[in-house]
Amino acid sequence: MKKTADPVRIGVLGCGMISQAAHFESCQKARNARLYAICDAADDLRNRMTQIWEPEVAYSRYDELLADPKVEAVIIAIADQFHVPTAVKAIEAGKHVLVEKPLGVSVEECVHLLKVKKAAPDLILRVGSMKRFDPGIAFARRFVDQEMGSRLAIKAWYCDSTSRYTETANLQPLVVQSANAKRPKGNPKANRESYYLLGHGSHLVDTARFLGGEIVRVNAKLVQKYDAYCWFVSADFADGSVGHLDLTLAVRMGWHEGFQIYGEFGSVVGKIFNPWYLKSAEVECFSLRDGQFKRVLGEDAHFYRLQVESFADAVRGEDNFPAAGIEDGLAAIKTLRAIQLSVQNEEPITVADVTGAI
Repeated sequence: MKKTADPVRIGVLGCGMISQAAHFESCQKARNARLYAICDAADDLRNRMTQIWEPEVAYSRYDELLADPKVEAVIIAIADQFHVPTAVKAIEAGKHVLVEKPLGVSVEECVHLLKVKKAAPDLILRVGSMKRFDPGIAFARRFVDQEMGSRLAIKAWYCDSTSRYTETANLQPLVVQSANAKRPKGNPKANRESYYLLGHGSHLVDTARFLGGEIVRVNAKLVQKYDAYCWFVSADFADGSVGHLDLTLAVRMGWHEGFQIYGEFGSVVGKIFNPWYLKSAEVECFSLRDGQFKRVLGEDAHFYRLQVESFADAVRGEDNFPAAGIEDGLAAIKTLRAIQLSVQNEEPITVADVTGAI
């Protein structure tokens, strides 16, 4: 794909799995961006990625990356616990930011980041909820907004599969690891409940909000058996519609993700695939207005590249796609925390009232 005359110069922080499998390639393939710089504290990993992806510069220290005047924007692709501190530094250095989901790990730190961002209104900050760029999901959003009328109910589910890693091992490049990689204190992944809520629940909640609007109240139950976790969540939406969210890891079947939406003048049914296939969701919209079923077919479904292109367009002031912004990232964290508190307290929780870390 031919590059635009003035591609956005992006620096990627972190040379781990998500950068190797998604962000480096996306920056290289994007029509309007280029992989100008990479940064990682692990010398062996950074040197290997420099050889493979050939950025113009490579840094071992994040401060050096931010001090480079040629870096226009930063993709933050490191551990969740480092998202907010590094995003704050980038904003204060005058860089646009695309931070991997989840935005952070606590309500308070995300609120702090929002305050920092409000002090720099000309800078773009987006959250890497790349499923919004799935053309099937985007098609469903347009149908909901333009044709369906008032929403009645939404159901959404994200059920990771026991065959997931067999599939992703075949789909992803061979990921290079380093014993010198910088990691959070302790082992956050050891707390499976919090890890699953943050890493997987953030996708489910963002998809539900993208299609159903603001979630104002949740009532959740968690069942844990034979190394499986299942959250069933009743949700109240701001427009008066009701919802049901299902987060299950892992189901004894294939990848199971999708949604159903019922509205005044139609309905939507969607099946979402394992994201590493880069395959558009199969979405069928029925409109009562003309009695027709509508679906999208053959669309470009490289979600990660489309996300980078939209981000770069926004940096140049040319994008109006409803990507996930900082407010969406904060709302997702608050909703996930409300789900966690609802399970713990065995009662409904109002999302706006929550505080604390997940």
